Amino acid sequence: MKKSGSYISVGTGIALGGQISVISKSYIENADIVFGIMPNSECDEWMSILNKNYVSLQPFYSEEKIRIECYQDMVSAIMDEVRAGKKVVGAFYGHPGVFAWVPHEAVRQALSEGYSAHMEPGISAEDCLYADLGVDPGNTGCLAYEATQFLFYKHAVDTSCLLILWQIALAGDHTLKTFEPNKSNIELTIKYLSQWYPLDHKVVVYEAPFLPTESARKEEIALRDLSNVSLSMISTLVIPPAKDLEIDTEALKLFGVSEQQLAFN
Repeated sequence: MKKSGSYISVGTGIALGGQISVISKSYIENADIVFGIMPNSECDEWMSILNKNYVSLQPFYSEEKIRIECYQDMVSAIMDEVRAGKKVVGAFYGHPGVFAWVPHEAVRQALSEGYSAHMEPGISAEDCLYADLGVDPGNTGCLAYEATQFLFYKHAVDTSCLLILWQIALAGDHTLKTFEPNKSNIELTIKYLSQWYPLDHKVVVYEAPFLPTESARKEEIALRDLSNVSLSMISTLVIPPAKDLEIDTEALKLFGVSEQQLAFN
């Protein structure tokens, strides 16, 4: 038997108001209390209109703590209200399950303690990226990594497909405390990427717009110039393919297919 409290993580999309699903908006409006992380004060105000018992989680961030400790404090605040028997919603801009530890952990904890809990999807920055840049990940394939994870762990880089590096401004940061780009780290990231991409390879710094009055940032630069442009927490580095797809002749033989029969030619 489920306990009286409940929890739902919902996504509000990237653009204010226009990208939230009908069901997620309904959950927010009918919750006893809503906790949220929004990208700006306008979005916080909008959330307060949807539910008067809206609480921003932004004050839980502290320069005195590493980010995981801040996130744990957020989950504790959410779970205190769930345990009090309330219908609790966590509202997170974008998709609540993409680059977001708190929404996942709150669902996990609630379920482990016997409460009803689940997650509703939302439109993510990646969804906006494909639309704004006019790229289709199905054409060449796509690799996507958090920038520092890409740098510090061994990954197979395929330069024939699209490469997306999230949170490029924090590339190389291991402290989990900073929120500002480090020029030296960005220059080292350029050097690291130059193993696979020429320095004059065209890349795109992308930022999805939060407000209807804003436009997407789609700044095309040479890879070598990445350290000379402005970067923020929402900046994403998009690296187009540097070479054509290469046909695997052995695989074609295995499936009995000729090159002329390929639909991708």
